[in-house]
Amino acid sequence: MTSTLHSDRRARLSAQLGRDGIAVIPTAPEHGRNRDSDFLYRHDSYFFYLSGFAEPNACLVLTGDGKSSLFCAPKDLEREIWEGYRLGPEAAPAALGVDEAFAIGELDSRLPKLLENRSVVWYPFATHKGLESRIDGWLSSVRARVRYGALCPEEQRDLCGPLDEMRLVKDAHEQDTMRRAAQISARAHIRAMQLSARMLREGKDVREYHLDAELLHEFRMGGSQYPAYGSIVAAGANACVLHYRADAAPVRDGELVLIDAGCELDGYASDITRTFPANGKFTGPQRVLYDLVLASQQAAVDATKAGARFTDPHDATVRVLSQGMLDVGLLDANKVGSVDDVIEKRAYFPFYMHRTGHWLGMDVHDCGSYVEPSQVGEVSERKDPLSNELIKNRPSRILHPGMVLTIEPGIYVRPGEGVPEQFHNIGIRIEDDAIVTATGCELISRGVPVDGDEIEALMR
Repeated sequence: MTSTLHSDRRARLSAQLGRDGIAVIPTAPEHGRNRDSDFLYRHDSYFFYLSGFAEPNACLVLTGDGKSSLFCAPKDLEREIWEGYRLGPEAAPAALGVDEAFAIGELDSRLPKLLENRSVVWYPFATHKGLESRIDGWLSSVRARVRYGALCPEEQRDLCGPLDEMRLVKDAHEQDTMRRAAQISARAHIRAMQLSARMLREGKDVREYHLDAELLHEFRMGGSQYPAYGSIVAAGANACVLHYRADAAPVRDGELVLIDAGCELDGYASDITRTFPANGKFTGPQRVLYDLVLASQQAAVDATKAGARFTDPHDATVRVLSQGMLDVGLLDANKVGSVDDVIEKRAYFPFYMHRTGHWLGMDVHDCGSYVEPSQVGEVSERKDPLSNELIKNRPSRILHPGMVLTIEPGIYVRPGEGVPEQFHNIGIRIEDDAIVTATGCELISRGVPVDGDEIEALMR
C-alpha cells in the first residue's frame, strides 16, 4: 500500500476536524499470552487505515490544518536483535509520508504542546483502554498554562464517526486486496472439503482439527498474515452452535460439516462459510435443506445492489426460508399460518436466528452505521412478537457502490417437539462476500462452489 494512499486518507480526515481540531489515534497494544510470550500482534484498524504502519507502540496525531505527526518505537539495535526491525522516527516521514515523527517516549511531553490553542480534540471513543485518562492528563497540562495565554480544547469528539464513514466505502485498492483474501480463503475451503472426503474414503479417523489445519495451511501458503477470526469447523450437531470453534469432535460419515473461516490479508478480512457432506455425498434430507438455504441466498444476492437498503437481502432471505420451512414441514401451517404470518410473528426464528449479513473490511464485522444517516431522525416503534420488547426502528442504510457486506443465510434444526426427525441436528450456513456495484453485486468468494452438485463433484 502506497504512502500516497494513506496521505490522501489523512488529508480527507483532517478536513473534517475543523481548522483548530486535532485527532489522536493510537495503534493497538501488545497483549501478553503467558510468561515471556505475547499473543501474535495485530495493529489497530483505524491507525493502520491512516498510516499503513503495522508496528506496535505507536500513535498518530493529525491536525485540522493537515499536519501529521507519528510517534513510534525508536531504533534500538539491541532490541531489534530480539524483536525484529523497527522503522524508527528518522525514516518514518519518507517511508510513510507523515510530516514529522518522534520517539514514542516523547508522546507525553509533546502532546500538551500540540493540544495547546486547539478548540476540539478527537479520538476513538471506547476503543483504547486508558486513552481517555491520558488525554485528560495532557489537557490538564494545557490548563496549567492558561495564565500564560494558552487556550485549552473545550470539546472532545468521537473520531469513530467520520472514520467509520470513510472506511465504509472501499476504494479500488481495498477491493483488490479483499478479492485476493477471498481467493485464498476459497482455496482453503476446497482443501478442507477434499481432505474430509479423502480421509473418510481411506477409513481414517477424521477430526475437526484436521480440517482446521488445512485452512491454516492454505491461509499462510497464500500469503495471509493470519485468520481474520477464530475458524468455525463444526461437524454434525455442532453446526447448530452458531459460534462453535474448531475442536476435537469426530467428523462422521453421513454427517454435514459447516466451516466458517476466512483469512486476513494485508489488513483486510474475508469471511466464507460452506456446508458440505463429510463423505462428499448429501443425504436426501440434507440436500432438501441445503437447496433451501442456497435459494434463500440467491434471493439475497438478487436484492443486493446500489440503491437498495441494507435490510433488503435479509428480508428476501427470510421470505424464502419461511416458505421453505412450511413446504418441508419444519413449520406447520395449521399452527403458524401463511408465509406472511410466519414473517410477521417471526415463527422462523427457532431455525434461523441471525441476520443475513454484516459489513466486511479491515474488521470481519467492519465498522459503519447500519442506519441511513440522512434519515436517522425518522423513528418508528414496533413490539417484537417473541420478546414483547419495544424496538425503535430507523431507516436502514442505503447501499452504494464500493460497500462490502456478507450474505450468509442459514438454517439450524435442533431436535424438538414437532420437528421432523430426518432434519434433526442439521446445521447449514452459506456465506459469501459481496462488493456492491451500480447494477448488483460482485461475489468475490465464489472460488469455492456453492451448488450442491458442484460440491459433490469437487469432493469426488
